[in-house]
Amino acid sequence: MTKTRVYLLDVEGTTSPVSLVAEQLFPYARRHMEAFLRAHDRKVVVQADLAMLYEENQMEADPAAPRIADAANLDQARAYLLWQMDRDRKSTALKSLQGKVWKDGYECGELVGTVFPDVPEALARWSAKARVAIYSSGSVEAQKLIFGHSSAGDLTPFLAAYFDTRVGPKTSAASYLAIAEAMGVASGEMLFVSDVVRELNPAREAGCETRLSVREGNAPVADAEGHLAILSFAEIA
Repeated sequence: MTKTRVYLLDVEGTTSPVSLVAEQLFPYARRHMEAFLRAHDRKVVVQADLAMLYEENQMEADPAAPRIADAANLDQARAYLLWQMDRDRKSTALKSLQGKVWKDGYECGELVGTVFPDVPEALARWSAKARVAIYSSGSVEAQKLIFGHSSAGDLTPFLAAYFDTRVGPKTSAASYLAIAEAMGVASGEMLFVSDVVRELNPAREAGCETRLSVREGNAPVADAEGHLAILSFAEIA
C-alpha cells in the first residue's frame, strides 16, 4: 500500500451511526423546514438554494414529483423538498437547505453530531501525519456542523477539507480524482472509507485505497467485492 497522505471519510455509517441521519437529522429537517423557509426566504443564500431547487424540479423525470411553478413559491418548494427527503434524494439544493436548518438545531442545542467512540483518537492520530477530509452527500455546511458539535466535542481542528456533491456524485470515479487533485495528491495516496460498496468501487477505479466500514446499525453487505472490511478506525494505521 502506498503511503497514505489523505484519509477521506464518509459520514453516515462510517464516522457516525446511520441513526444520526435517519432518526435525528432527517426528522428535524422535516419538522422545521417550513418555518425555516418562511423566516429566511429573503436571505440571498436561501434564495440561491431555492433557485437551484427550482432548476432541479424543471429537470425532474419522475412524473409523480410535485411541481414548482415559481422559485419563490414556498409551499411548492417545501412539497418537493419533502418528496425528495422521502426518497433520500442526493439533491444539492436539498442538502444545502437541510444544512441550514440543522445549523439552527445545533446552535440551540437540540442536535448533537454523534460519532463512534474510536473516531476522535483516529482523527487525531491521522491528522498528525497526514490530512483528513470528509466526503459526504450531506452539504459541506452540514458536515462542519456534525464535527463542530460532535458528541466528542469540536473535531474540526483535525479536518483539513470537506467535499459534497458539488465535486460530483460518490458513485463516479471522476469525483475521487477531482478530490485527489484538490488535495494535491495522487489518487493512490488517498484512502477512502465508506460503508457503501457502490461508493468504494469508483474510488478504487480512480486508484484510491479503500476500506469497507462495518458498523453496528449498518445494513449487511452481502459482497464486499474485494474491499477490506474494518470494524473500527483503530484497524487503519
